[in-house]
Amino acid sequence: MEGSGAKSFVKRSIGALVWGSNAVFLGEFVHTVDEKGRLIIPARFRSDLDLGLVVTRGIDRCLAIYPMEEWKRLAKQVSDLPMTNRSARAFRRFVFASASDVALDKQGRVLIPPRLRDYAGLDGEVVVAGLNTYIEVWNPESWGQERERVEEDGTNLEEWANLGI
Repeated sequence: MEGSGAKSFVKRSIGALVWGSNAVFLGEFVHTVDEKGRLIIPARFRSDLDLGLVVTRGIDRCLAIYPMEEWKRLAKQVSDLPMTNRSARAFRRFVFASASDVALDKQGRVLIPPRLRDYAGLDGEVVVAGLNTYIEVWNPESWGQERERVEEDGTNLEEWANLGI
């Protein structure tokens, strides 16, 4: 059974769900950013972030945390955008200029740089949301507004159908 990778799967599944070698982050958690800017990562996510992670600005005024493997995939996609395209250059700046390569400390915390905390309005209590291949960190008020918008807006079903979902 060891040759099949089942033991590895069970060991890694104690953290986030795992499909192949890729973590699947699921759930919504309330945590805090302390006075030094450290965020406790939910325990179930930690084992899949032990090879390093990148935190950067999220598109909706939140932060996005990527395991290193997923970050490399995203970085390649963004880097492959044409330099001659103004929107592509702007998006590259948005993604890479504020990104920070961080690691979990022994207590399962990451240090969020001040410029990223300011961008997302993080101070004290935060919402940590697992979004399959990455994690978002939200100001609780902003998260509540986003959830209400998604849950109350009946047009979402039509838009999602157009995505092929």
